[in-house]
Amino acid sequence: MGVTMYAIAIDLGTTTLAVSLIETASGERLAMSAGLNPQRSFGADVVSRLAAAVESDRAQQEMTALIRSELQRLAHEVCRQSGVAWSDVGQVAIAGNPAMQHLLLGLAVRKLAFPPYRPLYTCGTHLAFSDLGWEGGAEAYVFPMPGGFVGGDTVAFLFGERGSGTGDQEPGTGKTVVVHPSPLPAPRSLYLDMGTNGEMALEVGDTIWATSAAAGPAFEGGNLSCGMAALPGAISSLRIDGERVQTVVIGNVSPQGICGSGVIEAITQLLGQGVIEPGGRMRDSAEIPSNLAGRVLFWNGENAFVLHRDAQRLLLLSQTDIRQIQLATGAIRAGLEVLYTRAGISPGALERVVLTGSFGAVLRPEWLKTVGIFDEGMVHITTFIPTGALAGAERALMCADRFDAVERLADRFRVVPLSGTALFEKLFLKYLNFPGHEPKG
Repeated sequence: MGVTMYAIAIDLGTTTLAVSLIETASGERLAMSAGLNPQRSFGADVVSRLAAAVESDRAQQEMTALIRSELQRLAHEVCRQSGVAWSDVGQVAIAGNPAMQHLLLGLAVRKLAFPPYRPLYTCGTHLAFSDLGWEGGAEAYVFPMPGGFVGGDTVAFLFGERGSGTGDQEPGTGKTVVVHPSPLPAPRSLYLDMGTNGEMALEVGDTIWATSAAAGPAFEGGNLSCGMAALPGAISSLRIDGERVQTVVIGNVSPQGICGSGVIEAITQLLGQGVIEPGGRMRDSAEIPSNLAGRVLFWNGENAFVLHRDAQRLLLLSQTDIRQIQLATGAIRAGLEVLYTRAGISPGALERVVLTGSFGAVLRPEWLKTVGIFDEGMVHITTFIPTGALAGAERALMCADRFDAVERLADRFRVVPLSGTALFEKLFLKYLNFPGHEPKG
């Protein structure tokens, strides 16, 4: 097979979609576009959409049509941005979680929705554009799905970080990076995608232990009182300097909501200021000795902190929002602990941590320690990759092996189920609170 001059990489997220156009010979990213997954009208998370698809064939068909149409629109958009004709695109690589990939392909989802939660098949899928209802005679590749809740996005994330063991181009830079196979064992690495499904993979020796914790959409701004995806208008950073609240907004426009990075940073700041207790309770204004007390309102039957207020809107972080973050952080920390147990190592044995997710801005490891996901040692070995799955799909498109290296990597995965396991449930309850607070009883 000849080298494709132009190719499109797609990160098919539950909440957000990311599409890029690359020139495969150089690895240069020519254009990138992002948007919201239009299936959100059927539910904010995977479980809701699977339930809708199982209940109604028509609902599943509509979700399939919606995502195919939106991905094609974004693909045409990156071509338009770069002046590349759609007919010159020779290949597309798509990476998403198993539910999103099943819905894209129009596959039955009952086995995913009910125990034992398995995909119809685990290998990658080669198909023609016409199979997706797209015009053109090129080919699409959908990444392997090692398990029911560990999918192509996790495989792509790891592939992008590990490379193929040959001469590869660094995605988005056009620079060649020659990676020679090392005789030394691979470092004990943890890969964490803090999206709606909280996928995590722990590489120890030849085995990649992987699982997924139902974190919900909170880290991507979903299910929050003023949450939104990391798009223009989202508060992506919030800091408290003295008693003054300073925000950074994507696009430098008037704030319309807050995305995941902003929420996590806001909670760490409010914990540090004593506005939020380690147990997650937001204190009443009368209990707060600083001028920040004036930002705590009683709103819809609970306390809420004013993030931003102007003539158009009032943006709040509510007590319920804090609980949503606690549920997400507790699930991820518990999932990590299960992986450590299965692999037979302690967190202190980790040599590298790689973090990705659609947060909006860099998610600092210190924040994850504050909310209880990381321990002190992990803070110092963590790298943040803003487009993990997308970069991995780009790297795969630059390899002229018809994705054989991707398939070999996927074969090394061992999926660890969390649903219904006593250890996970015990750990989840243990880590619901922020550090410094022991659960009662």
